[in-house]
Amino acid sequence: MGSSACREFPTNNPTYIIVNCSRWPLIIHATHKTNQYYSGVVVKAEMPLFIGGILAFVAAFWSSRATPETGAAASLASQAVLIDPLDFNVLSQNGAFRDSSFTEFFNPTNSTPPFFQVFHPDFLSILGKKPSIRAIAANPEFAFAHEAPIWLPGTDEVFFASNDGGPLGMSDIDHNNQVSKVSLKDVSAAIARVSGHADVNVTVTKLDLPDTVQMTNGGTGPFRSSLLLINSGRGPLPPSLTLVNPKPPFNTTLLLDNFFGRQFNSLNDVKIHPKSKKIFFTDVTYGFLNHFRPNPLMPNQVYRFDPDTGRVRVVADGFDRPNGIAFTKDGNTAYIADTGATAGFLGNNQTEPATIYAFDVDPKTQAFLNRRVFAYVDTGVADGVQLDSNGNVYAGCGDGTQVWNPEGELLGKFFIGNTSANMIFAGKGRLVIMGETKIFFAEIAAEGFDLSFP
Repeated sequence: MGSSACREFPTNNPTYIIVNCSRWPLIIHATHKTNQYYSGVVVKAEMPLFIGGILAFVAAFWSSRATPETGAAASLASQAVLIDPLDFNVLSQNGAFRDSSFTEFFNPTNSTPPFFQVFHPDFLSILGKKPSIRAIAANPEFAFAHEAPIWLPGTDEVFFASNDGGPLGMSDIDHNNQVSKVSLKDVSAAIARVSGHADVNVTVTKLDLPDTVQMTNGGTGPFRSSLLLINSGRGPLPPSLTLVNPKPPFNTTLLLDNFFGRQFNSLNDVKIHPKSKKIFFTDVTYGFLNHFRPNPLMPNQVYRFDPDTGRVRVVADGFDRPNGIAFTKDGNTAYIADTGATAGFLGNNQTEPATIYAFDVDPKTQAFLNRRVFAYVDTGVADGVQLDSNGNVYAGCGDGTQVWNPEGELLGKFFIGNTSANMIFAGKGRLVIMGETKIFFAEIAAEGFDLSFP
């Protein structure tokens, strides 16, 4: 078939094959229904126009990005779906336009979640040869897996918090939310007992924490051998930063619960700067907007806290609603997600920010400088933010976890068909995604960098 220099690659559909006959094939769309080559792609007579475009996209992916690690000769993973932007740049007058970024997803292939939505060839390197994604814990009546994911390497457990004040959270001004954990050893054992990508449902263990921990919404670490939790507060009980022993009896150390005598609004997310080891966190009015905190007393801001000296200061302001926070591995760049488009009892407003901003971190003061748009989210808002070892940025969004390269170009999505507020790398090739009433487990090639600070 064709030149002896051509290479054939299978696809998920045995009716079609991909043939690469040149080192640099072009991405072009099949406009004729004939048996002929289009820049290395065999277009079958019965091949639909859309499939022709997709296969051209795949051929360009594999010919230009193939490496031993990504496995050029391997078929596209069964849970991966390729989306060629050229196929959707024009929807025409009667096209299927979306009216809402909160209630309507961009899923032009109508694929069943969970799956990998691939927009750029670099996402294949993130996924690796045989990626998989599945639910590992579920409770349809309780949003037990909302935020604050922390991986504890020593025990291979992931800790997390339930939804605080939101739908199915079972928490409000009269009821605290819940911090729990799952064992990834149990997950591995459960997966070994099923076939394919079947879901499993491992035990979720609740932590019995003291009343000083109210409405946990963020977490990181381990920090000094403890979980670092950031808590939104509840009613008159103040928002706080706390250290929690990850082992029973889960004793707790309170680090901070005020700014020079005033309570914070409702603390949201937290990260440790990789160089200075200082604690950075966001404060936003979601406790008030979800009816479990009193009227706000301060602007929505980002803070730096030194646990050794007790000094706390503002490092960035001017946000609508600052939420997720993350740093690059070298600590030179900070990312802040602004979730202004969602406002609790005020409702959603698509004209407000659903935006991740990037900042330079001043090497001396660690103030956030040179604010710029990094990415605007197409579905819901970007909530929790994490990075992998190559500097790609992951954010929990309205349809799952979305991934951008360091330049802010969307690479792909871990599409779960539901809001994901956060996720965490749990060692090499394991990504644990919070999905409110489910936890998802993705086995991929990418890995995060160490977030633990002894």
